[in-house]
Amino acid sequence: MSERSILHVDMDAFYASVEQRDDPSLKGKPVIVGGTSGRGVVAAASYEVRKFGVHSAMPMTTALRLCPHAVCVTPRMQHYVAVSGQIFGIFREFTPLVEGLSLDEAFLDVTASRALLGDAVAIARAVKQRIQSVTQLTASVGVAPNKLIAKIASDLKKPDGLIVVTPDTLREILDPLSVRRLPGLGRKTGEKVELLGIHTFKELRTAPDRVLWPLFGKYTRRIRERAAGIDDREVIAELEEKSISSEDTFSTDIADPGKLQSEVARLADRTSSRLRSRGLIAACVTVKIRKKDFTTFTRQKRFSPGTNETRAITGVASALLKTWLKENPKAQIRLLGVGVSNLTVAEQMDLFNAATGPKAASRLDTALDAIRGKFGPGALTRAGNLADKASRD
Repeated sequence: MSERSILHVDMDAFYASVEQRDDPSLKGKPVIVGGTSGRGVVAAASYEVRKFGVHSAMPMTTALRLCPHAVCVTPRMQHYVAVSGQIFGIFREFTPLVEGLSLDEAFLDVTASRALLGDAVAIARAVKQRIQSVTQLTASVGVAPNKLIAKIASDLKKPDGLIVVTPDTLREILDPLSVRRLPGLGRKTGEKVELLGIHTFKELRTAPDRVLWPLFGKYTRRIRERAAGIDDREVIAELEEKSISSEDTFSTDIADPGKLQSEVARLADRTSSRLRSRGLIAACVTVKIRKKDFTTFTRQKRFSPGTNETRAITGVASALLKTWLKENPKAQIRLLGVGVSNLTVAEQMDLFNAATGPKAASRLDTALDAIRGKFGPGALTRAGNLADKASRD
């Protein structure tokens, strides 16, 4: 069996880069994408603002303390979903084996593509060039024999990087790296490893059991293998994605049922749009509800046949929320989410409509997706989604 060729493609500061592309006045400026309320968090940070210590998932209050002159931009999630759809479409031009990790990163297995498109490095360069040409955005790519090394490599030279790791160069590249770069290790565990005097991949892969066992137990061998760059996981095609969801934390808690229904409709619209952008349908809807005291509830409903129509998914989500609100009157809600699962490819649904053609609801969804993709999520809003925007993060 020939050596595998795996790419990990990671868009550079994706949300922030999209905003800088769409608004040239933001180029070169420290840009933070995220909510600006007391509960707001950083969704993305441009490279200009990262030098101040700002990073994603950081509380917005902390970010603005580190960089008071940063430009804050409200997230446009549906727009990012549309751009992501373009990017994933490019991935599939090179291989059907695309495993999406998020809107802005994916693994590509290009092993079988080499016979037609050249070696893995040539394919990686072509992917980067195609993304730049179509979206005017840059991506960093790691090329390696497996997923673990490819992911590590893609982060070594950002932005717009291309790092190639071969079996011959693996030790040279991995051994000096900080253990903090090992995916899945985590900050707290990384700190504990360093307290043992282990700071590099080489020190981790060569550490004896008596040192590692107290920390990792039965996973000691596995962690040593990962430090050695051993990983036999396959790239799982995106159609096997388990679920898609959207959620929001509100700047102030909401108790009004009408406002909550408007919010759940907006989130269902966003989730349905993401479903369609990935060519999938769902047969299960889940609503996530977090109260003021952080108690979290989920309610779900399965159905058949599956759908990606906004109206249908919104109807199920709204009914689930309505039932929960009856059981929890006057509850103050800080977070709502709408997710879908039991995913399959959308072509299966088209068989039911072959005789009569696309439904009006499907045509409306397609038209809205196209308009929002071109002009941004605020270009057109469903009447049922109109809510007090001040209540949102």
